[in-house]
Amino acid sequence: MVDYGEGFLTSLPSRDALKGSGLWRYGDFLPVSRKEAVSLGEGGSPLHHLTSIGRALGIEGLFAKDETRNPTASFKDRLACIAVSVAKKISAPAIVSSSTGNAGAAAAAYAAKAGLPCIIFTAKSATGPLLTQMRAYGADVIAVENKADRWPLMQRAVQDFGWFPTSPFFGPVVGSNPYGIEGYKTLAYEIAEQNDWRVPDYCVLPVCYGDALIGMWRGFQEMLLLGWIDRLPRMMAAEIYGSLGAALQSGGDALPDMPNTHDTIAKSTSATRSTYQALHVLRQSGGSATTVSNEAILTWQENLAETEGLYVEPAAAGALAAVAQFLESGHIKKHDTVVALLTASGLKDVEATAKAQGALTLFDGNADALFSKLNDRASAGSSARRRKVDSTKS
Repeated sequence: MVDYGEGFLTSLPSRDALKGSGLWRYGDFLPVSRKEAVSLGEGGSPLHHLTSIGRALGIEGLFAKDETRNPTASFKDRLACIAVSVAKKISAPAIVSSSTGNAGAAAAAYAAKAGLPCIIFTAKSATGPLLTQMRAYGADVIAVENKADRWPLMQRAVQDFGWFPTSPFFGPVVGSNPYGIEGYKTLAYEIAEQNDWRVPDYCVLPVCYGDALIGMWRGFQEMLLLGWIDRLPRMMAAEIYGSLGAALQSGGDALPDMPNTHDTIAKSTSATRSTYQALHVLRQSGGSATTVSNEAILTWQENLAETEGLYVEPAAAGALAAVAQFLESGHIKKHDTVVALLTASGLKDVEATAKAQGALTLFDGNADALFSKLNDRASAGSSARRRKVDSTKS
């Protein structure tokens, strides 16, 4: 449990005194005030009850926290909002980020709102839509051949020029900007309040360095100290290469740098080594980690879109793949309540989805044949979709 110091409980409002909406509804728990906030209307994302997928998996209490609704369409807005607000408060000359995706886009957007220059060191392999989004906000985006070359450049930017970092810039990684991670606490506050202050049994997150995992855990800890909730959830990680899982199995504190065994479509969670803080949260909460494959990610991305109307990035779909695997392994039981974090919109990286969809149907001029085929598909569609989800239970 974090030691928040004497007077912490008495200095904060009761949950009945919360005001406003979005992330700043919980502004009293954040390192900058509402008046100092650089805000684009972040937070307040919906908590969806996944009735169709839950029914197919046999778990009634399955929910998804939908972070696609944030200003730049990802959960990184919560981190960028707080980090950039702090940067503006201390009169930082510029924002700098090392990112191939959502973190860079969020940093660029909030820097633009704050009137601060933004420099992003990225990789040539980064996806087109995300690079376009970063540049649209006016950021200077510099691509390097080798992803590891971003960190020395960013480190020089911080040390020699005093630019304010929103992301990691040395290794082994110890997490992103510590002020920014505080923004993720609001995920926990929102989930609890949206569920009438009842805490889910499990929170399942797609994890790279575990920033959101750490921030959410702090939020739940704070609410327990305040008496707003009566217990803590177990935090669970969906990862690609298995760094956290290997550390949990070995029982040590060292995070192994895992071999890059395959190219993942979940680029947002492609790190081969996670962080000690993330490992600590899993252990402290009694949670676990599982690796998710490209095949499972694509399957659950499709199921989520077709049965629940939610199109998310591949990494986010990994959270649902992990839920299915945790159910199969017995880590999660059918009567448990589970919240999966959907980190970002599928429009951030459409390449994998488009490849899986195949060629577009073209109209050949025969309307009668076309509508006969479409009518047959519509009649069979609902049951076919149910069968598809049923087939992924294992």
